[in-house]
Amino acid sequence: VSSMALRFSQTIPAVVLLILSIVGIILLVLPAKEVEAPPENMYGIVLDAGSSHTSMYIYKWPANKQNGTGIVTQHSECHAKGGGISSYAGVRGGAAESLKVCLEQAVKDIPKSRHHQTPLYLGATAGMRLLKTVNATESDRVLKEVKQKMRSYPFSFKEATILSGSAEGAYGWVTVNYLNENFAKYGFAGRWLHPGRETIGALDLGGASTQITFETSVKVEDSSEMMELTLYGQVYRVYTHSFLCYGQDQFLRRLTAHLIKTQGVTPHINHPCYPKQFNMSIKLGKDVFNSPCTQSYRPAQFDPQMSVMVVGTGDYHSCQGNVQKIFSFDNCSYSKCSFDRVFQPSVRGQFMAFSAYFFTHKYISHLSNIPITSPSQMEAAIQLVCNMTISEMTEKTKQPEKYMKKVCAVSNFVQVLLMQGYGFNELSFPSISFQEKAGGASVGWALGYMLILSNMVPAESSVLMKALPSGPWAGILFLFIALLLFGVGYLLITIRNTRNKEGMV
Repeated sequence: VSSMALRFSQTIPAVVLLILSIVGIILLVLPAKEVEAPPENMYGIVLDAGSSHTSMYIYKWPANKQNGTGIVTQHSECHAKGGGISSYAGVRGGAAESLKVCLEQAVKDIPKSRHHQTPLYLGATAGMRLLKTVNATESDRVLKEVKQKMRSYPFSFKEATILSGSAEGAYGWVTVNYLNENFAKYGFAGRWLHPGRETIGALDLGGASTQITFETSVKVEDSSEMMELTLYGQVYRVYTHSFLCYGQDQFLRRLTAHLIKTQGVTPHINHPCYPKQFNMSIKLGKDVFNSPCTQSYRPAQFDPQMSVMVVGTGDYHSCQGNVQKIFSFDNCSYSKCSFDRVFQPSVRGQFMAFSAYFFTHKYISHLSNIPITSPSQMEAAIQLVCNMTISEMTEKTKQPEKYMKKVCAVSNFVQVLLMQGYGFNELSFPSISFQEKAGGASVGWALGYMLILSNMVPAESSVLMKALPSGPWAGILFLFIALLLFGVGYLLITIRNTRNKEGMV
């Protein structure tokens, strides 16, 4: 009995070791539920160099992408102080210096391990397009200076370029539809799905230009206004047009130039679109005629240094009449035009209006207490606003004069642009949604730009993991196999030694 007990006690460690090894190997080798590891984020930076200021947007997206286009969200943003980069024409170092604060913020906002992989882009819009027409040498110098500054940061600098008007419009359209999940929607199963919804048109109003873009199935009679975009494996055919000199700042210059041309170069100019009790002094050169947009209004003889007092008269009907004269609705050589002899198919579907459209809509709604969902409501609201004094406007909105002085003028401009220009009416106007942000991101062309550009970033596939990453998993499996072999060897030696002892007895 004692010999049997001894033999049993000697084989116990080997058997336990064998059982543990076999259980360990089975647990490691048997098919476990495969978990998709969330991949590390990639980042991208877009500098939106507008006519009045520069904004920086940082975007992020997972390293594995949906059908070749990254699932991009806004990470952070920064608004540079001072004017747009075009305002630094003739000021050496000014444009580069204006970007410094935002680029320094990007260094902090993006993980250091991703810096060298983060693409950095700058897109300049209508302000630089105008500078290029007036002084190509100076616009090239500003861009060169900006490129040097961007290259000095630890990111992967890609380009600093002047965007065409049609590209700006198309990228804005991509942003609008992306944020409304019209390209792809995150489903309950944890996968991105095509929702099969109609796309939304984009209406953008900047400082120096305005863009209209929408998907259309009709023949685009001017091929320069048609673009094909591929996103998430789908092809979209869109109409897009950008009107240079129809941004709100350049429009206001043109309106003032038109009033000077009509009333003559005198020390006082009556302005029906500025509020009653408001007046301001302007210089004929820098404030009015030193822009290519006002060239056709320029008097043969004038002193650029001459000061003119602009006196607000707050007259809605006179304001609207003068605003209409900035547009040309005659001489269309196509089957249908918007204005200035530009082809445009009839507007269709839903639209999102952003940038200056949003602020104009917000101010007139607030000032008039009228919900603006139809052209007749818009007209009634603008009439009320144009009748207000400047003090009534600033008191009600708590906004400074510099914004309130132009509300009547810009709202009349928006009214003529949308209704007479683009052809919105009582039926189609309610389809316009005026928004500043959607899905936590600013609405503008920059996100669309990043989406299109992210096609150039190689897609990384997700890692399928067992309970452990592959390296440690293989190491532990090897350890269990070694223990199994050791246990088998130990058991065999124990049995042989026991038999030898029994044979001797």
